[in-house]
Amino acid sequence: MKPLLTAIVTGASEGLGKAFSVELARRGINLLMVSLPGTGLNHLSTYLQKSFDVKADYLELDLTLQESYTGIFDYLKQNNTTAHILINNVGLGNWDWFIDKSTAFYKTQLELNVMTPVMLTRVFLGQVDDSVTSYILNVGSLGGLFVVPKKATYGASKAFIAYFTKCMQLELHGRNVKMSLLSPGGINTKPELLVMNQKLKGIAAATIFEAEDVARIAIDGLFKGKKEIVPGAANKFLVTLNGLLPAFIKNAIVKRKLKDHG
Repeated sequence: MKPLLTAIVTGASEGLGKAFSVELARRGINLLMVSLPGTGLNHLSTYLQKSFDVKADYLELDLTLQESYTGIFDYLKQNNTTAHILINNVGLGNWDWFIDKSTAFYKTQLELNVMTPVMLTRVFLGQVDDSVTSYILNVGSLGGLFVVPKKATYGASKAFIAYFTKCMQLELHGRNVKMSLLSPGGINTKPELLVMNQKLKGIAAATIFEAEDVARIAIDGLFKGKKEIVPGAANKFLVTLNGLLPAFIKNAIVKRKLKDHG
């Protein structure tokens, strides 16, 4: 008999996190969804349970607080549940000159984008049952590969996630735990992004995906044990191109784009 699996999804109330929750529920996987209070997790939970006949529990937590990391697993323990899937999705992006954001913003961004996935991975690994395959999906970004002004801290945080994931993949060799890095391009997760992305043309437009498609591709790749998942041929091409172009050419391209967009 196939074991019942439970997945933790962070940042589950909207965008890619919501798409992950729906995709996992569609596959018959129980959920523990985590997001900030007042973000609609109660309605999403009701919808998923009625539509897919799964458990869809949720916790309203601020993941910048240290006690939240253990709080998630304390909740599972109280309900006699072991999580075998961790989707480290929560994060905070921006498109601003570095000086234009406050120190409080950067503190929150780095805690969510760096500290939270690292700490949750540590606690998750402490409770896994090696008799059943476990999975960890870390959401990175192609932004972690390219040097892009106005994304200094965001890109750096995603570069950290890529490095952390690759190290952990080596450390987990021999254990029944599969860890994947998701490196998407642009995703239509918010109305303002949709408006901006609709103006793109050519290969730039081809790099943009809907959240539902990214979630499906990512979960497929995770269960297949792929080390890195890059959705779309255009994005794969950019990764290859990034490895071939000299740094001075890439810098020239970035500077020209900055002049175009201001």
